[in-house]
Amino acid sequence: MNISVISVGKIKEKYLKLGIAEFEKRLTAYCKTQIMEVADEQAPEQLSEKEVQQVKHKEGQRILQHIKPDYHVIALDMRGKMLSSEQLAEELDRLPTYGKSHICFVIGGSNGLSEDVLRRANMTLSFSKMTFPHQLMKLILLEQVYRTFRIVRGEPYHK
Repeated sequence: MNISVISVGKIKEKYLKLGIAEFEKRLTAYCKTQIMEVADEQAPEQLSEKEVQQVKHKEGQRILQHIKPDYHVIALDMRGKMLSSEQLAEELDRLPTYGKSHICFVIGGSNGLSEDVLRRANMTLSFSKMTFPHQLMKLILLEQVYRTFRIVRGEPYHK
C-alpha cells in the first residue's frame, strides 16, 4: 500500500519534525509513505470571506497538482465523518480489495480546504470538532495511520 500526505505549509517546529520523522520511520514496515508540502498563500491575518475563498482556491490548486487520478483521496475537514481508530483501520484495510492501493490524505492550511479539493476527495474525515493547527494535524494523522496498520495486523499498540 502507498500512503501520501499532502499538506499546506512547511513544518517549522523541531518537535513536530521529530515526531513526524519517527512515524514516517515506523510506517516503512507497513507501506510506502510520501509526504508533500505545498506553499501556503501569504495573506494578512484579517481577511474578508471573498479573500479567504481566494486563498483556499490558490492553495487548493497547488494540492490538486499532486493528486493523481488513481489516488483514493481522504480530505481532513472539520465537517467530515468522525471515525474511531478501529473504524479507520477497517476503512483503510478494505480499500485495496476495491483496487485502491494509493491513499492520499490532504491537510489544508489555516483557512481549510477549497471546494475543488473537497469535491475531488473520495471521503472527508474529521478527527474532532475542535480546531488543531494544521502542522500538528500531520503528526496526529501519521500516528493514526501507523495505529491502523497495527490494529489490522493484530499487533499490540498502547491504548
